[in-house]
Amino acid sequence: MAGDNGQPCLRLQDVDTYYGPVQVLRRVNMEIYAGEMVSLLGGNASGKSTTLKTILGIVTPTQGTVEFLGEKINGLSTTDIVARGISIVPENRRIFGRMSVMENLEMGAYLRDDREGIEADREMVLDLFPRLKERARQYGGTLSGGEQQMLAMGRALMARPKLLLMDEPSMGLAPIFVDLIFEIIKTIKAQGVTTFIVEQNANMALQIADRGYVLQTGTVVLSGTARELRQNPAMRKAYLGES
Repeated sequence: MAGDNGQPCLRLQDVDTYYGPVQVLRRVNMEIYAGEMVSLLGGNASGKSTTLKTILGIVTPTQGTVEFLGEKINGLSTTDIVARGISIVPENRRIFGRMSVMENLEMGAYLRDDREGIEADREMVLDLFPRLKERARQYGGTLSGGEQQMLAMGRALMARPKLLLMDEPSMGLAPIFVDLIFEIIKTIKAQGVTTFIVEQNANMALQIADRGYVLQTGTVVLSGTARELRQNPAMRKAYLGES
């Protein structure tokens, strides 16, 4: 799905990223269009998290460009990139343990000054995550892992992002919470939030994504619609646990 001008919301073109002398990403090309949910799949050390860090400006590509809403963003600070409308639900949640649930949500809106809009979005988030409403005054550090994941997602949504990045949302969660988190991600998708989700659980990710990319040692080795990837023999053998 394209935006109004047919341009991708996010585009990576021929991106190479290094950590010191070690090349982590190799000629990576990806596109995400407005309203899409795109999944980035791959095993450990495949370059998934580095791709997110490159988008966010935490690391700078040696070659290639990262474009957001038609403008080059590689070389900008992470603060500038976030201010343009990219939010992340980070790996391992990273919520503020000594702040209440409500204070954590307020931190997600720290770049906004539209009080009425912030209040409306807070109500939307609390409706989306009833457990957070029940625990509104509890410290973030007292929540379970699944509840902390909900809080991290709610905090990111409070920024009203033009692009939502999610880094391993199911990691370390009990199965009952994994199912619940993916149901909520489906609801977020239905609301039209453009989402780029990094996930090791390929089965779950491909059930909710529109399209996907597969990274292997920093190179895109497969891409296509979620259905195409689910039916790809190499994909089924390597990532979906089928022989």
